[in-house]
Amino acid sequence: MQTQLAPAFANTADGQAAEAILRKCVHCGFCTATCPTYQLLGDELDGPRGRIYLIKQVLEGAPATASTQQHLDRCLTCRNCETTCPSGVHYGELVDIGRRVVDAQVPRVWWQRALRAALVHGLTSAAFAPAMRLGQRVRAWLPAALQAKVPEAQPTRAMPTRTHAKKMLLLAGCVQPAMLPNVHVATARVLDAMGIQAVLAPQAGCCGALAYHLSNEARALQQARANIDAWWPLLQQDGMQGLLMNASGCGVMVKDYGHVLRNDPVYAERAAHISAMTRDAAECLPQWLDTLQPLVAAKAAQQPALVVHPPCTLQHGQQVNDLPAQLAALGFATRVANTDAHLCCGSAGTYSVLQPKLSQQLRQRKLQALAPKPAEVVVSANVGCITHLQGGASVPVRHWLEVLDDALSNPNPSATPGHDTPLPADPTALA
Repeated sequence: MQTQLAPAFANTADGQAAEAILRKCVHCGFCTATCPTYQLLGDELDGPRGRIYLIKQVLEGAPATASTQQHLDRCLTCRNCETTCPSGVHYGELVDIGRRVVDAQVPRVWWQRALRAALVHGLTSAAFAPAMRLGQRVRAWLPAALQAKVPEAQPTRAMPTRTHAKKMLLLAGCVQPAMLPNVHVATARVLDAMGIQAVLAPQAGCCGALAYHLSNEARALQQARANIDAWWPLLQQDGMQGLLMNASGCGVMVKDYGHVLRNDPVYAERAAHISAMTRDAAECLPQWLDTLQPLVAAKAAQQPALVVHPPCTLQHGQQVNDLPAQLAALGFATRVANTDAHLCCGSAGTYSVLQPKLSQQLRQRKLQALAPKPAEVVVSANVGCITHLQGGASVPVRHWLEVLDDALSNPNPSATPGHDTPLPADPTALA
């Protein structure tokens, strides 16, 4: 695609990055055929190719409009189009640039600004966890729309207490510890069963993805730098194997630290190193099979059959596509969606809040494709997908690590499944 950037963008980092991406596009339209929003709306401008043209026009000097903004807002950033694209167009990066440029030109109405600010600051604040606990206590009296956003409270399992020479860092995160605390516990217990100790850095928090995709790049990079500062000393410890992600959306962002901080003279090198050391738990599962199989084989076959929904951030963002096969290799009965297994469930970070109508339509299509039976459990790898699907599903929706933990033969007597005990107040207690 030929481009002629306007002077205002020609010599900027965003402009140069966008131009390099645009020049790879050959207008083939393969991306449109696999775009969830295009399938729903049937509008070229609500597919990747149309949005690429909109971004190109703005970068070449055409004025951005509220309509331009709306079409970009409707993008899920699922990156299915990147998997489909034969030319290697980095659409996800391009649409983030386009949103920042358009948002700088088109002021949003007050309620949009307020909602987006509440999401950026509220979900990552210290007040989110107590607010979630309060919501869970009064969940039965909440409107249906809010109930769907508040998962039922669950007894928290006991953390492993053993220490090991081998260690792996976990991202503390922001919403997951409050909404699905057993995911961290299950991760630590699975690692413990393999002789690996889970470690959390007390100063690390939100990965930055939430702010980054809402055009608040400065806050996102600030959060990334804070995490790097918290992780760096721990990554130098003897026995540290790397950084393990159990939320695929966070994994995509952390793996991208090296890119988004490439021009930072202080953090560029460390960011690239951390990105290289980051792995999703599903990405590590093939290496764990030999150790885990004897520990779970007896119980895996007794677990409910699993309907696996790989999140977009796992299969498209990280290109990890073998989770169903790996779970089957451990002895679980597994299957994927009957159709459209590659399509987004509609969660997409804050999308379910900002675009509720489209999000619910996509959820319904996904649940119809998954077609879970009463005796089955839907499993996924990201907190957003899990809570979003659970809001419309008739069967349990869980993280696959929780199911794996259920099947473990309890190698650590101090970590009794189902034991109702709170998470440590000090996150370093995991270490």
